[in-house]
Amino acid sequence: MLQPLPIAVVQLKPRKGDLAGNLARLKMVFTQLEGLSPAPRLVIFPETAFTGYFLEGGVRDVALTAGAMAAALQQAYREALPNGGPVDLIAGFYELWNKTLHNSAICVTVGGDEPVIRHVHRKLFLPTYGLFDEERFVERGHEVRAFDAAGTRIAMLVCEDAWHSVTGMLGALDGAEFVVILAASPGRGLMPAGKDSRMPPTLERWERLARDIAEEHGVFTAIAQLAGTEGGKTFPGGSVIVGPKGDVRAYAPLWEEGIVTSTLEFSDLARARADMPLLKDLQTMLPHLLENSERIRRGTAPELEYDSHGASNSQSPAPLTLVGAAGGRADDDLLPIVHAPALPGGPPPLAIDPLLTTDWLSAFIRDEVERRGFERVIVALSGGVDSAVTTYLSALALGPENVIALRLPYRSSHPDSLHHAQLITDALGIESHTIDISDAVDAFLASEPDVTGHRRGNVMARMRMIALFDQSAKHGALPIGTGNKTERLFGYFTWHADDSPPINPIGDLFKTQVWELARHLGVPEVIVGKAPSADLMQDQTDEGDLGITYLKADQILNWLIFGYRPEEIVRHGFTADEVALVSRRLASTHWKRKLPTVAMVSQSAIGESYLRPVDY
Repeated sequence: MLQPLPIAVVQLKPRKGDLAGNLARLKMVFTQLEGLSPAPRLVIFPETAFTGYFLEGGVRDVALTAGAMAAALQQAYREALPNGGPVDLIAGFYELWNKTLHNSAICVTVGGDEPVIRHVHRKLFLPTYGLFDEERFVERGHEVRAFDAAGTRIAMLVCEDAWHSVTGMLGALDGAEFVVILAASPGRGLMPAGKDSRMPPTLERWERLARDIAEEHGVFTAIAQLAGTEGGKTFPGGSVIVGPKGDVRAYAPLWEEGIVTSTLEFSDLARARADMPLLKDLQTMLPHLLENSERIRRGTAPELEYDSHGASNSQSPAPLTLVGAAGGRADDDLLPIVHAPALPGGPPPLAIDPLLTTDWLSAFIRDEVERRGFERVIVALSGGVDSAVTTYLSALALGPENVIALRLPYRSSHPDSLHHAQLITDALGIESHTIDISDAVDAFLASEPDVTGHRRGNVMARMRMIALFDQSAKHGALPIGTGNKTERLFGYFTWHADDSPPINPIGDLFKTQVWELARHLGVPEVIVGKAPSADLMQDQTDEGDLGITYLKADQILNWLIFGYRPEEIVRHGFTADEVALVSRRLASTHWKRKLPTVAMVSQSAIGESYLRPVDY
């Protein structure tokens, strides 16, 4: 009789590029696992579990041979449990193999005299689109293979491998009873697809993939996900273990590290495959499918074969005779018609789930502050909705005692700005300081009698950043940014001023989304509802400067950045002038969203050839 298999999926937040430090943490993990009952015989770690994923050129710094990886895991296990028995480990790592670099998964037995490598899978499908650039730094693998370990037969896949249904099929055809997927997939999307879900839509898709592979082939599946943030990209965790009928057996926590355990009962496989014998059907049809696949590969067009009407065959049925309608229905009863919308579906909606958004951005703040060696943050609190939301999120993430608000008025600032900032500090109970920048700005401009309001506003914005970073050094607190996505796409900020703080939790939220989140967080309505203003000049408003409302601007921007042409957007209720205005602002301000342009004269230009992520 097959023995049940206790397993554990370990969801980690590795410190970027710190291979030795991350491996050292395994001693704590192994000790914790040993105390479980039953103790797991198979332990699964995520993709790039001990280095982080987005390393760019840093891959070459941390890549190990499979033998070196196995030896390091054996050492960590023995240091934690000198008398521990054998256990099988599956982990993702950057591999040096055959003089090439790969994103790989290893299965190794540790706890004996020497580690025993059971299999190494090299990732086949390397995402090189959107936020991914994997094929620039690693090579592809070329096969999916099942192998024996932990008393069962396992197939390993790495991240995008699982998005191609053929990979799970190949593992199952090779006898896999358990398909293990290692992933490092950043969350994207602020509106869950499921009514009661509180996870990013991309994570819902991962769960669906695991369930589909399991149910189609009658196998167990597990997805081990990274958690934590890397350069603003947040891995949401949410690892999952799924039974062979597509039933979710266990979830790991969202956003945080954790261990999720389950015991696989292999008698479940026989029941699942009897109830839904899809794998057997596939095995039966495989020769025909392979022949079909080979024909497609050759590009050979098949001949269409069928029997024509009146074919000379004694078994041919007699010609059909059409009679009256069946079931008592009248011959002229019409069928209902459902018309699909004539226009394309469009970009993702701007609506957000405020609770999901709050959890996500709070996790981002916590991780980034800790990763950079700080405990506190300092916010330039203007009295507007953007800085208010940032302050509320910071207080939720770190506790009010770890948030400092800095009010930086100029003599022409609207009186409400100071008052509204005070409302926020009082509501949250956070530390607050006020520095009037009037004397500093006026002293700088004393020799410029003809200074324009625009230039004065730029000096004010940059003076505020001088004060913010100086107070950051004084208080040992990390400066945190407050600019929203609409402002960033419009270039509606002062370069090397508003955009200077090293982290920004709301920079990927449109203004209308910030308003929605503000109301969820409980920001006073007097702040949320007032006309947005940079408050650099008297009677200034954002929408007056921009020439369009945020409500319209956000919708047009959303269409534009997802690749829709102006003439397509006009058909959705916007005027050609409105679309042209937004398009011009977007197209003319790309430079403000980039670091300065540097003349490239070497083979190792920073940011072009020498590539390391911001948090490496």
